[in-house]
Amino acid sequence: MLNILRPAITLTILFTLLTGILYPLAMTGAAQAIFPFQANGSQLQRGGVLVGSALIGQQWTSARYFHGRPSAVNYDASTSSGSNLGPSSKSLATALAGRVAELGGSAIPADLVTASGSGLDPDISPAAALFQAARVAQARGLSEAAVRRLIEARIRPSDLGILGEPRVNVLDLNLALDALTP
Repeated sequence: MLNILRPAITLTILFTLLTGILYPLAMTGAAQAIFPFQANGSQLQRGGVLVGSALIGQQWTSARYFHGRPSAVNYDASTSSGSNLGPSSKSLATALAGRVAELGGSAIPADLVTASGSGLDPDISPAAALFQAARVAQARGLSEAAVRRLIEARIRPSDLGILGEPRVNVLDLNLALDALTP
């Protein structure tokens, strides 16, 4: 019986060490060496102070800043999730109607009223950023043209020209706004 169990136990221990400890350590080390910014959460700092991550959306409420997509998880990265509400949901319809009314009610880009699947999208469409340009310009005492130029300079195209849609990172845009002097 021991002759049968010994190889099974030995292989279990060996593969646990290889796939559960050594491989993850090697991949973490390689990621740190090759992509240190991404491996550490794509954290953005200004003046030595952590201001956020380029990969995780955060809530912006001031009229002086661009706002990202609504979040079903209140921007809590530890509980990344959507609302799982379907198109026939009355609570979804009520939430959407409230967001539309809050934004003025006409020609609003969809990503300003609909929450994402993760609840943590850091990006908005160029149309959503341009929609907010007048509000931000007025709140900061800037010309709308200057704010629009700032947006256009930060539009990232589709990856490899075909993957995804053009987008604007909200945190990057808001940090660039803070760097402007009115």
